[in-house]
Amino acid sequence: MTDAVILFRDALQSVFGPLDWLPEPDGHIHRFHVPGDRTGSRNGWYVLHLDGIAFGLFGSWKAGGSQSWSSRQPADPLEARLIEQRIEQARRQREAERQQRQRLAAVEAQRLWSASAPAAADHPYLSRKGVKPHNARQLGSVLLIPLYHAGRLVNLQRIYPDGGKRFLPGALVTGTYSPLGRIETEQQLYLCEGWATGATIHEHTGAAVACAMNAGNLYPAGDYLRRRYPEAVLIVAGDDDRQTEGNPGRTAANKAAADLGCGVVFPPWSGEEPLSLSDFNDLRQWREAHP
Repeated sequence: MTDAVILFRDALQSVFGPLDWLPEPDGHIHRFHVPGDRTGSRNGWYVLHLDGIAFGLFGSWKAGGSQSWSSRQPADPLEARLIEQRIEQARRQREAERQQRQRLAAVEAQRLWSASAPAAADHPYLSRKGVKPHNARQLGSVLLIPLYHAGRLVNLQRIYPDGGKRFLPGALVTGTYSPLGRIETEQQLYLCEGWATGATIHEHTGAAVACAMNAGNLYPAGDYLRRRYPEAVLIVAGDDDRQTEGNPGRTAANKAAADLGCGVVFPPWSGEEPLSLSDFNDLRQWREAHP
């Protein structure tokens, strides 16, 4: 095995931690398990070329982004151009694999959804959150929350009895949402993060809600909804992470609302609630326990 392969593995290990294998220098995308990620997952990826100047790219599907490595700086414009071509080739390979992973995940989502039944009202997660099942389904003890993109079921958020949450591996998340209620012209449409938060808002207001599942997806989901339902009154219902530095929930909600040109609301704290509470479901649960 060449020194370049060892050096490239060193670059991988400087980011991901110890690896007990050597990279394949065949110019193709390879996936690997990232130390610390869930057992059985293969979120890491790399591509390594040895012909000409040794060059590689690597990253994580989960974390996003990529980093490059080369055995030395390009010696001339021809080598610099070769590296540019390899970066573009790797980009195309990653995009093709990403789309294939999403297609397979969408098929799996539809299979699991078809095999499931309407969620039981006494599912431990629903009971803890004090919300109705709505459009959730259940497979065994696992709650299934549907995520749609352009009218198609493409992903599921699986919620376990202990509250653990997982999307389907490789499935599309950005721009997806889980709907609650019927979206109607000139009626309020709330856009929030979590499904339990959305269920709380829907039950309290009767309005339609779209659950983006995380703060980073508020704008992508809202952008689709704004274009798909231009006559709806879009309102971002943000989390208020008061104990987290930078308050990411409030920051993301304000930015999404500004970029979408719509209103934004946050839980109406009275000042008596613990600072550990952050969303509309937290507030309702606390008020019901402290009448």
